[in-house]
Amino acid sequence: MQYFDATGRRKDAVARVRLTPGTGKRIINNRLMKDYLQREVLSMMVEQPFNTVELGDKFDLKVNVSGGGLSGQAGAIRHGVSRALVIYDETLREALKKRGFLTRDPRMVERKKPGRPKARKRFQFSKR
Repeated sequence: MQYFDATGRRKDAVARVRLTPGTGKRIINNRLMKDYLQREVLSMMVEQPFNTVELGDKFDLKVNVSGGGLSGQAGAIRHGVSRALVIYDETLREALKKRGFLTRDPRMVERKKPGRPKARKRFQFSKR
C-alpha cells in the first residue's frame, strides 16, 4: 500500500504525519481528530491544506504528535499534512505555499533569563 510521510513542526510540537489513500478518516494519537482536538478551530486548521487543494476525502490521515499544547500541535499537523501533499503531487506546492502552509512558523517561547521573574519582566524597582 502506498503512503506519504512527512514531519511538521510548530512551537515545541512535532507531528509525524502519514497520508494513505482512503475515505477521509482522521486519527491523531490513536484517537479521532474531533476527540483529540477539542476546539473546532483547531480541527479546521488541520483541514485547511486539504480544503485548499480539494483532496479532503481522498486521504486517510494518521498522526503521532508530541510536545507543546493543542494549538501548537494543530499547527504542526497542518505543516506536516502540507508537506505530505507536496510529496504526493509536486504541482500542489504553489497553492499551499501561497497560503503559507509550507513555511515553518519560527515563533517559540523565549527562555527565562537569570535574575528576572520571566523572560523580559523586571522586578519592581525600590529606591529605598
